[in-house]
Amino acid sequence: MATLSLRNVTKTYPGNVAVIHGINMEVTDGEFIVIVGPSGCGKSTLMRMVAGLEDITGGEIAIDGKVVNELEPAERDIAMVFQNYALYPHMSVFENMAYGLKIRKLTKTEIKQRVDRAAQILELAHLLDRRPRQLSGGQRQRVAMGRAIVREPKVFLFDEPLSNLDAKLRVQMRLEIQKLHRRLGTTSLYVTHDQVEAMTLAQRMMVMNKGIPEQIGTPVEVFEKPASIFVASFIGAPPMNLVPVQVDEQRQVKGGNGAVLDIDPETIPASLAGRNVIMGIRPEYMHLHASGIAVEVEMVEILGSEQLIHGLHGDTRLVLRCPVSFTAEHPVTPGETVQMGTDGVHPLHWFDADTGRRIGD
Repeated sequence: MATLSLRNVTKTYPGNVAVIHGINMEVTDGEFIVIVGPSGCGKSTLMRMVAGLEDITGGEIAIDGKVVNELEPAERDIAMVFQNYALYPHMSVFENMAYGLKIRKLTKTEIKQRVDRAAQILELAHLLDRRPRQLSGGQRQRVAMGRAIVREPKVFLFDEPLSNLDAKLRVQMRLEIQKLHRRLGTTSLYVTHDQVEAMTLAQRMMVMNKGIPEQIGTPVEVFEKPASIFVASFIGAPPMNLVPVQVDEQRQVKGGNGAVLDIDPETIPASLAGRNVIMGIRPEYMHLHASGIAVEVEMVEILGSEQLIHGLHGDTRLVLRCPVSFTAEHPVTPGETVQMGTDGVHPLHWFDADTGRRIGD
């Protein structure tokens, strides 16, 4: 195991195309870090720089206190699990897992011990004689993980390893990865575009946007106190509602239609008085038929016992989550205009309309 340090790491491609803008992060020994963001935000590029597959333009990357900027991937003592399994089709599961150890000239006894130990951890012992074509997608991904485990590296790097699996398998493999980390305790860096994956796996997470780390924190911190409009709109399923509002000098909050929202002025930070800001509220903390925001219903999604009501308030899209039983007697239908408001219990979130950054705590 080891620490991992990113110190003002930057990446610029020819033509002065900057894709990573000064990332600083300290990963403690045995920590599981998830880098999450939309396609093109630079998360996989950052991962490849840590692995040594991409040169860095500036800054330092250190593993266990040793700067590795100039080291080849094989010299960094890392193991990487890719999105595609990259298994040798003509080799058995045992041979795939053992291949890297053979290259390193370990003894047959040591190789067998390591492969058998990894196979037991990943429940692959009964599959060691099979070829990859005889395995399911989840089994192939476990073989790819086993190939990394037998290396006994200082750092594991996961580059969207579950993207090729179906929804049910992704859930199963998330559990496998959690159990694996608890068992091995190896420092891990995990890249994904799936915010649910990030929330369920991470001890801490970095939310990236256009090569910039918008926020670094635990899943609970990121969910409960998003640092920016981008984080608020990216984390959560469905994401946070963001409504342009005006706060008057008496700290009354007015929506886009001028209606006063039913929010206690005493709960509004004094610094917001007289400002146009963005108010954030989670879909599950909104109430149907509460005063304040007139919403034209576009669609109703039934999710078993719950439903999502999608609508428009001017140009602003809103989503409300509530039990199906709330509308059993009077169903909400597309085209109908309903009132939505805050539940008056859970805290609201406030963002600067110009900078997009969180206001207050």
